[in-house]
Amino acid sequence: MALVDANYNFIFVDVGCQGRISDSGVYRNTDLWKKFEHEQLMLPADEPLPVKTNMLPHVFVVDSAFALNKHMMKPYSGVYDEGNKKRVFNYRLSRARRVVENASGIMSSVFRVFRRPMLLNPEKSDKYNNVCIAAQFFKKK
Repeated sequence: MALVDANYNFIFVDVGCQGRISDSGVYRNTDLWKKFEHEQLMLPADEPLPVKTNMLPHVFVVDSAFALNKHMMKPYSGVYDEGNKKRVFNYRLSRARRVVENASGIMSSVFRVFRRPMLLNPEKSDKYNNVCIAAQFFKKK
């Protein structure tokens, strides 16, 4: 499970959960979820968009597997006609979600070990994942 900002920086990473669990199941096993549930994330205060007055929360862009709440922005379910506001919203949200997928692609292009299954015991693969993510973070500094 990873949080990535708009600049392809990994903000939060939790590795080690089984791949067979759904995204929402993995999320519920992370420290991020625990902090989110107990309101300990220290998210920025609600603020208006430029040239607007409505106060809006800061949000995480997620896929449809996650539960909707004040700080989770997920796509509308269903199929909508071309030009429909919900379809346009879903398209724009999917473009924002591509950043996470691109960050993963960048990781696999830099560390080619991610291009195939790792033949390591789980403890070593967890450490390897964390080291590669840390190396990417410090490389940008």
